[in-house]
Amino acid sequence: MRIVFMGSPEFSVPVLEALVEAGHEIARVYCQPPRPAGRGRKDRPTPVQARAEALGLPVAHPATLRTPQAQADFAALGADVAVVVAYGLILPQPVLDAPRHGCLNIHASLLPRWRGAAPIHRAILQGDGETGVCIMQMEAGLDTGPVLLREATPIGPEETTGALHDRLSVMGARLIVQALAHLDDLTPQPQPEDGVTYAAKIDKAEAAIDWTRPAEIVSRQIRGLSPFPGAWTMHGRERLKLLGARVVPGQGAPGTALDDGFTIACGSGAVQVTRAQRAGKDVQEAETFLRGHAIAKGETLGD
Repeated sequence: MRIVFMGSPEFSVPVLEALVEAGHEIARVYCQPPRPAGRGRKDRPTPVQARAEALGLPVAHPATLRTPQAQADFAALGADVAVVVAYGLILPQPVLDAPRHGCLNIHASLLPRWRGAAPIHRAILQGDGETGVCIMQMEAGLDTGPVLLREATPIGPEETTGALHDRLSVMGARLIVQALAHLDDLTPQPQPEDGVTYAAKIDKAEAAIDWTRPAEIVSRQIRGLSPFPGAWTMHGRERLKLLGARVVPGQGAPGTALDDGFTIACGSGAVQVTRAQRAGKDVQEAETFLRGHAIAKGETLGD
């Protein structure tokens, strides 16, 4: 098929690669424009742009798709379908209507649960037992369109947003190739009205750990905000990012280290931190981290 691909972050890259590998013609890749990044604040292209250019594909990054010219340019591509995954711009109706088969979105949740910007984070933060990927026919509403294909997957008890992100990206790539191969045979299923939830963007204010909360909640916070923005706590005057955790038996004053192995008491129960990071340092497994920054039994974390 002749496809317009629309995506920007790392999550979208395996999808683009799968479409190329499946033999589809990529008429154009749309992505967000390069933005300043790193210490030098030099413009850095999105992961999708970098991969598309490496594959020799034409790239566009308009600031908006609401102008008549942008819509005319899009329609002139004569696409059979547009595949959209974490693109970053709202698609106006003329763009949604331009491809012969419309625009298909790859969404990382089991719709209608977790419509919106941060479905992977929210699924872990809320303790969902499973999530998945939906291939959805796009319409004007926010992730409201009928679903063509879906697949569920369990969320592991120690799985982080980063790990789940990578699994769902590969799953989405496989599902969109499958959907395009059987597009004429798929029946769009309207989303039910019950069970709708919205995955709001992650706010950095959510990242401070409150050790008086139950261990399960603290573990979800640490895992759900890993790798970004990273749940954090204070150890003395130093801020530590905690990026992996498991719930373990234990009881004590909230924030107190129950042993020398990074087991921290919560309001009820305890968590054992499995990965952590000091400011300006690399992420380390807990055993390595503790060799350079010991947290002894009886010490406290938090304000």
